Amino acid sequence: MAIKIPMFNDSAKEEVKGKLLRELVSEEFLEMARDNTRPWRQLMSYYRCAMMEVETKFRVLNEQFSLQYDRNPIETIKTRLKSMDSIVGKMKSKGLPLTLAALEENIFDVAGIRIICSFPEDIYMLADCLLNQDDITLIERKDYIQNPKNSGYRSLHLIVDVPIFLENEKRLMKVEVQFRTIAMDFWASLEHKLRYKKDIPEQIADELAAEMYECAQISARLDQRMEAVRGRIERETREKYGE
Repeated sequence: MAIKIPMFNDSAKEEVKGKLLRELVSEEFLEMARDNTRPWRQLMSYYRCAMMEVETKFRVLNEQFSLQYDRNPIETIKTRLKSMDSIVGKMKSKGLPLTLAALEENIFDVAGIRIICSFPEDIYMLADCLLNQDDITLIERKDYIQNPKNSGYRSLHLIVDVPIFLENEKRLMKVEVQFRTIAMDFWASLEHKLRYKKDIPEQIADELAAEMYECAQISARLDQRMEAVRGRIERETREKYGE
């Protein structure tokens, strides 16, 4: 006996897609998107401009160090803007009203930039260089290198105010800046992927968490040893060439 498979025309397909979308997306998400489409896009463009400002500052610093010291402290620069559903979820978890004003006043990591360095020393040097610039204001600092999270996560986080210059105004925007070494970023990227795996028995999940913590300790020791190697090379070079 043949089984008949229903065929959908384009209209029916769009209806099915719309139904699935409505089921997947929260009412709060839809309401915020509907009521604030243009202001939302404008605010996100401001955050993008702020990210570009901070990114440019680091690219200038990297160029200067390349010319002056013949080395690049920055390996990679990554930027990201939080998605609307991620922002809405965070605002709901904090019990905030879903307004753009509440977003600006309370959510400080909408715009994010990640600076990947070779060595821990470079992290603190670059953070100081950024904060010493007279148009940058530090809002918040969290040092997860000196005080790692229980999971083993290490990074230096700064929230800064940076001005952007629009047609008729100067506007201060908040940007989160994360500093990591290559080893820190490698560990954090894998931990982020593994953390969202589902249906793992609790005992095995605990064992994996312990394993990831041990990997974080190995990663920290690697950073320390590589930094020590660099220090020795620099000392030997100074002694040989009198630099």
